[in-house]
Amino acid sequence: MSKDIVQIFDTTLRDGEQVPGCKLDREQKLVIAERLDILGVNVIEAGFPVSSPGDFQSVEAISKLVKNATVCGLTRAVKNDIEVAAEALKYAKIPRIHTGIGTSDSHIKFKFNSNRDAIIERAVAAVSYAKTFVEDVEFYAEDAGRTDNEFLARVCEAVIKAGATVLNIPDTTGYCLPDEYGAKMKYLRENVKGIEKATLSCHCHNDLGLATANSIAGVINGARQIECTINGIGERAGNTSLEEVVMIMRQHPDLNLDTSINSKLLYDTSLMVSNKMGMMVQPNKAIVGANAFAHSSGIHQDGVIKNRETYEIIDPADVGVTESSIVLTARSGRAALAYRAKIVGYELTKTQLDQVYQEFLKYADVKKEVKDDDIHQIIETSKIDIQSIS
Repeated sequence: MSKDIVQIFDTTLRDGEQVPGCKLDREQKLVIAERLDILGVNVIEAGFPVSSPGDFQSVEAISKLVKNATVCGLTRAVKNDIEVAAEALKYAKIPRIHTGIGTSDSHIKFKFNSNRDAIIERAVAAVSYAKTFVEDVEFYAEDAGRTDNEFLARVCEAVIKAGATVLNIPDTTGYCLPDEYGAKMKYLRENVKGIEKATLSCHCHNDLGLATANSIAGVINGARQIECTINGIGERAGNTSLEEVVMIMRQHPDLNLDTSINSKLLYDTSLMVSNKMGMMVQPNKAIVGANAFAHSSGIHQDGVIKNRETYEIIDPADVGVTESSIVLTARSGRAALAYRAKIVGYELTKTQLDQVYQEFLKYADVKKEVKDDDIHQIIETSKIDIQSIS
């Protein structure tokens, strides 16, 4: 059975760059955009063109550079925003304007001092105007996660009639639980007239650590685009992590979902974005963290040495990591010490290993991690007959 392809909409260069202190210059953005295109993302949200001359120029330059992906520019439901975005995108092979407005009662009352009917009118006007410049128009219903489903369906139906090709359903505050977010997608699929003419899209924030879970719940319930960033970067607690949703779908074939991403480039792309933005990836970050394929527990190390799949559900090579790491600490056992000793040139007998292991534990209690150079010193201190070690 052929798998449904979920489009990957990368907003590293727009939503991701909103992280304080992570501002990129135009050349850095071009380098990342080119890598995203090679990685296989379907849509690159290049920026918010009206926000500054620099952002306009970056979106324009990315439009000229990108060979395969759709290039997208963000706007508010404001005529000038849309005109400026269309101008910035004029060189793109496949341009998309991403426009929208807040739809929750909170946004309608406090942000716009408006009412529901007026919001629908503004949404329709924005989509209709964007449609005069490009064929591909994505509409975002900001704070859709806290928007009443019945009203959200009315908004979606109206903008589809106006020509929207993609409906972005953001959990802007990261508040939804996965079952709630999935049910929202299901409700829209079943209650929006003309929904077959548009693609439902997940845009989830990570304020409660649920962005990835919510996005997966969304595609299980019919969404076919996920909006995400490399390393899950983004304002506040960040966005959905691209590498996580890609590998979840790949590791769960029963979902019958996949992406066009070349997963072997994930780790290298993660490092590139981290270095360009000066934002460290936490070591225990799923998929691309430094410890994602590292083992220091003796029980885990013994299992992985015997068969990688005992504790690893992903082959490190599938995401561009050379190999698993067996890290020697005070929690490591004899199997790990023998494994690492063999790598640096020592084939230890069981008797020799027992003797060396006692010396190893003395080192390990003092040092956080025992390195390869330390192994030579440990074996020398153990006073084992060097002739018996090959």
